[in-house]
Amino acid sequence: MDRRQFLRATAAAALAAPALSFSGRLFAAPASTPRFLLVFLRGGYDCNNLLVPTGSDFYYESRPTLAIARPDANSPDSALPLDSHWSLNPVLRDSIYPLWQKKQVAFVPFAGTDDLSRSHFETQDNIERGEPLDHSGNYRSGFMARLSGLLNGTPAIAFTSNLPLSFQGAAKDIPNISLKGNTRAHFNDRQADILASMYRGTPLAAASADGLALRKNVTEDLMQEMVAASRGAPSARNFASETRRIATLMRDKYRLGFVDVGGWDTHVNQGSVTGGLANNLRNLGEGLAAYADALGDEWNNTTVVVLSEFGRTFRENGDKGTDHGHGTTYWVLGGQVRGGQIAGRQLAVTQANLLQNRDYPVLNNYRDVLGGLMARLWGLRREQLQSVFPQAAPGDLGLV
Repeated sequence: MDRRQFLRATAAAALAAPALSFSGRLFAAPASTPRFLLVFLRGGYDCNNLLVPTGSDFYYESRPTLAIARPDANSPDSALPLDSHWSLNPVLRDSIYPLWQKKQVAFVPFAGTDDLSRSHFETQDNIERGEPLDHSGNYRSGFMARLSGLLNGTPAIAFTSNLPLSFQGAAKDIPNISLKGNTRAHFNDRQADILASMYRGTPLAAASADGLALRKNVTEDLMQEMVAASRGAPSARNFASETRRIATLMRDKYRLGFVDVGGWDTHVNQGSVTGGLANNLRNLGEGLAAYADALGDEWNNTTVVVLSEFGRTFRENGDKGTDHGHGTTYWVLGGQVRGGQIAGRQLAVTQANLLQNRDYPVLNNYRDVLGGLMARLWGLRREQLQSVFPQAAPGDLGLV
């Protein structure tokens, strides 16, 4: 068992606490270092009921039960107007819409990958690898890991139970910690001493001490932050409570992060302003707003990108849901983001402009979009970006 295996085994043993896999010690990054969080919505979310094409008659013809009503000041269930073509699902009225009004969030429709398999696993893997579809590269090398290798003084972390493909293949160990569930330490001092004693006098002595001490330090940091930030009020449910914990670690110690959120596969009874999708969007919005709030002034040094493996069929299916699609909508958020705009290449939302008469085409390739953002955030040169996204053509959408 090597150092990494030991630390992961320690994490797996913590059944009631967050899974933890770390090597190295926590340290503070320079305050001026850009902070980037990637939020991956696994399952292919229906972007058409998030960024609603309320200027399109075809949208209303295609979704007799799922369509969200055009903006109406007298109806709280109608869409929130963003411009003459697009509106926002009203379940985000109190979370994302205020950020839009502050010009701290932008949306990029017609975004995604060239992968037309419409397979969750295949498309997720292709996105996390960040390589062209015909590239015979390392299938265990993720673009976030390659980015991390370019950046000095930019510690990275994945807020997941297992290290995601995005962060695999790095030259240095990248920690991962799941913040779902409670945050108490699994081992008390007596138990930790017993476990550490098992490895004293062996090559794993230092690794065991590091892993146990780090778990205790992270737990204490999170508990202190939760108490201070709540001010006697209960935390927001689900994703919001997780993002407040993420902010605790990202604010002072980490600058490059990844978190994924499941449950976006809505084949049956999807709903519009109520139902499964609306609940997920509401929780996601509350979580992102909580993250911004918990970061305080450091929100101004932060960029968040929300993406999914693909969108969904434009028309609703016979089960009042939507099926696997292609193009989707990305979110870009941050205190200094040039928001309040629908960015990137676009088409009119008509039947003639659908891909295969089924779903949105991809006009804004994810590797080009993310590459352009990364170039702006860290001043990366073209050859550096090519090591992160081989053969990509990064484009600056003017969002950061």
